[in-house]
Amino acid sequence: MTVELLFWLAVFLVFYAYLGYPLLLALLGKVVHRPVAMSAVAYEPGVTVILPVHNEERVIDAKLKNLDALGYPRNRLEILIVSDGSTDRTRQRIQDYRGDLQIRFLELPQRQGKAAALNLGLRNATSEILVFSDASIMLEADALHRIVQPFQDDMIGCVSGEDHISGGGGEGLYGRYELFLRNLESRLCSIAGASGSFYAMRTSLCKPFLPGMAPDFLSVLVTVESGYRAITEPLAIGFMASTKSTSGEFTRKVRTLIRGMTALWHARALLNPFRSGMFALVLWSHKLMRWSVPWFMILALVANLFLLHNMFYLVTFLLQLVMYGLVLLGLLGPAAWRDSPIIKLPLFLVMVNFSILVSWLRFLTGTRLEIWEPTRR
Repeated sequence: MTVELLFWLAVFLVFYAYLGYPLLLALLGKVVHRPVAMSAVAYEPGVTVILPVHNEERVIDAKLKNLDALGYPRNRLEILIVSDGSTDRTRQRIQDYRGDLQIRFLELPQRQGKAAALNLGLRNATSEILVFSDASIMLEADALHRIVQPFQDDMIGCVSGEDHISGGGGEGLYGRYELFLRNLESRLCSIAGASGSFYAMRTSLCKPFLPGMAPDFLSVLVTVESGYRAITEPLAIGFMASTKSTSGEFTRKVRTLIRGMTALWHARALLNPFRSGMFALVLWSHKLMRWSVPWFMILALVANLFLLHNMFYLVTFLLQLVMYGLVLLGLLGPAAWRDSPIIKLPLFLVMVNFSILVSWLRFLTGTRLEIWEPTRR
């Protein structure tokens, strides 16, 4: 394979991961559309909301009021709050809450990780539908009604809500792009991953969560392995603020990626199209191809170095240098520069892929993450 061919292959794969895949989904969606069988009759199955927390005294009051305001029948709803070794006043604030909602508080006295907290909630749940939520997301009053409606279809096993991130920035931009992809995937077969802050699953399908794996992604993989679909419900909406700092966003991204890579390796058999059909395309394109973009970017830059004798490739090399130069300006220059579209887009692209590269290096050298820190928003 010539260096020139390597260059164009790398460029093509970068564009496929971000632009070609959504276009392919849109085209396939015109041919294959799997609607969800729902009736207009009110559907109100029993729901258990499982809320894992660790040192959330800053936001837990607002979350409890939000849960109290949900317009779901009280006799069909239970709330399980599981503390994973909290050392602040989270427990006291929950016990002091005087709302109308009946809340069961469960506690792991020692820090064990999110999987252990979720599993404690799972063992105590009594309803047919489980809803997983985070303390940082505030749900619309009808969000529970909305997220359970697709379960009227017997083939739906997992439903993701939509988390709308305020405050803009890279996290908000990336979130909107993910929601766009998720809706296209949902029409075709199953989504690549649910919203970790707000999603639902049939209790009968939910297996114990495994340490070091992203619970929302693992739930989708378990659902598809069981022969059911995982979809999104755009009308089940929650709101959260963006992370307070670029470093905080970067840390969250790396943690999420390592846990996602671990989960995909665990369920790698689903990458076989003879095993999972169209869902294999979703996994390859949305996960593996996207996670491979930093390697493709490095390949494009290195291959381009061997083609500088050609004027065209000299221009492509200079364009890459300009992009990375704009990223440096965004990182080293005044904060106001990062709001400029000419800097924001390349900064977002490069920082996202740098976080993926760091995640790969840590994953391949054996790093696994289970102890979690709630993202400060």
